[in-house]
Amino acid sequence: MSQDLPITSYALLGLLTFGDELTGYELKQRADSTLRFYWVSPAMSQVYSELTRLSSRGLVTAHEADGRTTYAITDAGRAALTTWLEETPAGFSVLKHPVALRLLIGHLVSVETNVKMLRDHVVALDDQLAALQEVREALRGADAPGEAFHHPALVADWGLAHYGNERDTILDLIRRLE
Repeated sequence: MSQDLPITSYALLGLLTFGDELTGYELKQRADSTLRFYWVSPAMSQVYSELTRLSSRGLVTAHEADGRTTYAITDAGRAALTTWLEETPAGFSVLKHPVALRLLIGHLVSVETNVKMLRDHVVALDDQLAALQEVREALRGADAPGEAFHHPALVADWGLAHYGNERDTILDLIRRLE
């Protein structure tokens, strides 16, 4: 049963699998606090257009109360998400990195310009590491195997290692440039 959905739809369905109903705004907030570390967090308009698509296909239900509309994943939505996870290759990540692109053609500017760019990137990495560490700490207590946030905790740990390794690589590149 192929749904022919964009990956963003599956990402939003996945964010609805933690047992709560969310408004579009709350779903956007959850996406911003999680997806942004390893995927593109959709724009607010995209969240609502995907929720409309998912609702029209019976993959989420909308509940209206107190002037708010909340969304929950349906059994059909969970089945579509599971099918996507089980039957669709994950694919290989593509490094789309503005710092790498600039360093590739860094011979056009001074060493100092390249080093400054890399040092600025280390600061940005430190900020991301701190933000992701806060997310990881918030998962503690519900991150053991079988608990609701076990898999998000694994992804947070992966992200922390990834950003930490990138930081080490950038510091090595700075050393090599200097």
